Amino acid sequence: MDGIVSFAQNHTIIVIVLALGLLFFAYRKPKLFFSLLFLGLFLAGVFYVITRTAGPGSEQKKMILEEEKQSDNNR
Repeated sequence: MDGIVSFAQNHTIIVIVLALGLLFFAYRKPKLFFSLLFLGLFLAGVFYVITRTAGPGSEQKKMILEEEKQSDNNR
């Protein structure tokens, strides 16, 4: 979220043009716009869940590899 806010603050013109384009698209074809919006939100939610559930496993694997390296160095 911080990255989005930072981008919006640093590139104001791009964000305004993008927002106007989205508003125009929502005005001209609202059914398509909202269906694509909800599809994008759903996919973002799936991506978030996958990265959250994969995170602890990858951290544990990293810790195991570090422990193996330390035990090899102690020998």
